[in-house]
Amino acid sequence: MNLIQTFDIFQKAIADYHILNSIEAPIQNPFPSKSIESLLYEKCWIDSMQWHCEDEVRHPKIDAERIRFFKNRIDSLNQMRTNLVEKLDDYFLALFEHIQYQSDAKLNTESPAWAIDRLSILALKIYHMHEEVERTDLSLELFQVYQHKLELLLTQKLDLMEAIQQFLKSIEQGKTLFKVYRQVKMYNDADLNPVLRAFKS
Repeated sequence: MNLIQTFDIFQKAIADYHILNSIEAPIQNPFPSKSIESLLYEKCWIDSMQWHCEDEVRHPKIDAERIRFFKNRIDSLNQMRTNLVEKLDDYFLALFEHIQYQSDAKLNTESPAWAIDRLSILALKIYHMHEEVERTDLSLELFQVYQHKLELLLTQKLDLMEAIQQFLKSIEQGKTLFKVYRQVKMYNDADLNPVLRAFKS
């Protein structure tokens, strides 16, 4: 996987989302259906929607009904995000199915797809910090603070991309085990969440 191209896809998804800048705007995925590029684009589009829902639900004067609306939307988007990450891991499972692992191969704390999920969120942070740096109402002091934060995020981007590349190479060489633990989001499950279960019966 080319991580520079991956980040470019994330940037395109974020820029496209902000054309209408609405959580109601339908996705216009420009990549072929079922391609890895399409999956990455959709993943970051969902992240963009969730980002803005998280902003809106923190409005100081929001009423209870709107809180409930955004909370439900955030839960739904978070489940969609998880499902897309698992599809990404399916891609990696197929990619690495031939790997013969070394007897002393180490474990990793996250799968490749969850590492790429962090890169998608980082792309959003960079986009929005760019917006803050470009504000015309900033004092010099705040501009310097935000510019410093932006520089840190850009450094983190380079480091994270390098770390993911090393991770993928280590799997490819059989030095790191690739194991997938499917997410168990109990709060969204009508059988596993006792509150939802009470309403179901």
